Amino acid sequence: MQQIENFAFTGEGMTRVYENGKWMVGIKNWKPSNDITGIDCLERHNKSDELFVLLEGSCSLIYANETIEGLSIHAVSMEKNQVYNIPQSLWHNTVTQKTTKLILIEDSSTSGENSDILNLNDKQIDEIRSLVR
Repeated sequence: MQQIENFAFTGEGMTRVYENGKWMVGIKNWKPSNDITGIDCLERHNKSDELFVLLEGSCSLIYANETIEGLSIHAVSMEKNQVYNIPQSLWHNTVTQKTTKLILIEDSSTSGENSDILNLNDKQIDEIRSLVR
């Protein structure tokens, strides 16, 4: 007999709560490295988009494009109950507060093997902090 399943996560950071081989749903909560005082990197997924939905708290989506002059960094203040798409290969991260809860959806094959991490320098971190405050 089939049943409806439900999933929750109340811990720090992110966990995949559902996967079906094609896509996965994760719940992302605040963690120190996503706090405005802890942000130090951006990531990109090279094979798929990533979707975010803000459920609680506040979140700024940070994104950056590579230009001849260096990174062009921007921020979007998320609104609750809207879907935000991070296109494949776009540098991004989230800046959250302790009350933040996000849903994320991405291809289930997304992993460290097909994603990149970009460590930010002090100037880039300061730029992000000025965009978010």
